[in-house]
Amino acid sequence: MGKGGRRSAAYVFTEFDATRAGWQPGWAFFVGLLQSAYTLTGYGMVAAMCEEVQNPEREVPKAMVLSVAAAGVTGIVYLIPILFVLPDVDTLLAIPTGQPIGYIFMTATGSAGGGFALLCLIVGIQFFAGVGSLTATSRCLYAFSRDGAVPGSRIWAKINKRYDVPLNALLFSTLIQGLLGIIYLGSSAAFNAFTGVATICLSASYALPILILLISGRHLVANAHFRLGKFGYAINIITVLWIPLAIILFTMPTVIPVTPSSMNYASVLFVFFGGVSVLWYVINGRKHFTGPHVPTLDEFGKKQILNIATVGDELTDQSR
Repeated sequence: MGKGGRRSAAYVFTEFDATRAGWQPGWAFFVGLLQSAYTLTGYGMVAAMCEEVQNPEREVPKAMVLSVAAAGVTGIVYLIPILFVLPDVDTLLAIPTGQPIGYIFMTATGSAGGGFALLCLIVGIQFFAGVGSLTATSRCLYAFSRDGAVPGSRIWAKINKRYDVPLNALLFSTLIQGLLGIIYLGSSAAFNAFTGVATICLSASYALPILILLISGRHLVANAHFRLGKFGYAINIITVLWIPLAIILFTMPTVIPVTPSSMNYASVLFVFFGGVSVLWYVINGRKHFTGPHVPTLDEFGKKQILNIATVGDELTDQSR
């Protein structure tokens, strides 16, 4: 039992209070999904590591699915105890830093030292999450640079011969992430705008290929190594319906009436970065960008036949 008291099970599992947000209860519920949706959007970054994974066509999709399942389970295990020892909500909202987790730990343990110890665990988790995010970001920058899709591609596409990694892309990604962290010291609204637009951009990048896949009849994944069968259609349809709603949610302020500090500027950044991307494509991309080669169905089929023939030859040689 927490030193600061214990909430009832009815409060933890049935309490719903939308009065502080200013939104209607139904819309407040969807706005409340923002944080959990942001937490689960990073699974697609596993694809950035395809070139460093054995059997990526099978292992990377498995990693994506399992990461969502693992995050869901650990999130529930983490959140339910916190809800049982949750202090007064108005007190948490009045915390100047806007980050109440340290205060929750302190009241739950009854001491500043205990709260600090629990907070160190969160910092450790954030550290490893940051390492993973930085690794995936640097690989994305390297991949785009290798295809000539970003300014300064020749610099970011270089591989360090000593460490066998895209060191320039890694250092640049580290610099950008450090600058984004500094933004929070000056304006939490600006920092939240960047985290929000990251979620919007990731969600949009997931939705577009899935939509194209549905329109094409899913023929491109007919021979995929990782298949969901009939469930694939249902999951794809749910995805293309959910993501547009999620993007709208990510642009909404969390409370009303809206003030400059509570305004959600993610939509402004989304339009800005979208405009910059379109402008760069018009200036440079349409002339020089070709992108990686994507095999057609015929090429894929021939590759499969060639692989089968190769395996057959190897088995024949072994039998001799």
